[in-house]
Amino acid sequence: MEAKSKEEIEMAQITQDMKDMIAKQLAYIATVDTDGNPDVGPKMTMRLYDDSHLIYDEFTAKQTMKNIEATGKAAVAYVDRKAFKGFRFSGKAEIHTSGPYVDAEQAYQQQTNPKASVQQVGVIDIDEIHLLDIGPKAGTRIE
Repeated sequence: MEAKSKEEIEMAQITQDMKDMIAKQLAYIATVDTDGNPDVGPKMTMRLYDDSHLIYDEFTAKQTMKNIEATGKAAVAYVDRKAFKGFRFSGKAEIHTSGPYVDAEQAYQQQTNPKASVQQVGVIDIDEIHLLDIGPKAGTRIE
């Protein structure tokens, strides 16, 4: 059997369970620098932008932003600790300082946190989704 290219593999669909978890749980983003040094941290403003993108206000402009600018990759984990369930979303990541993503984040922040001052926005194009549930399916890619 011939292996499928990345273009031939359809991205997993965002389910209502995923949307609910994203809306309720704290996101942790993982990145690496050009030397492969890992960084992980919470992103309290991370949310689902649409069914294929995560978006957040990159207000600290520190290591995560530097790593994304250097490597263009990120993974985001959401876990419901009480339910022993979770998801990891990974893909291409970019930092935007103007344009539609920044405009959308500014509008969103005005509704949720009017004191926020959006300067740059991180956007992750979801290429892969993996289960983070406890047990034998942990780490399984959702097709």
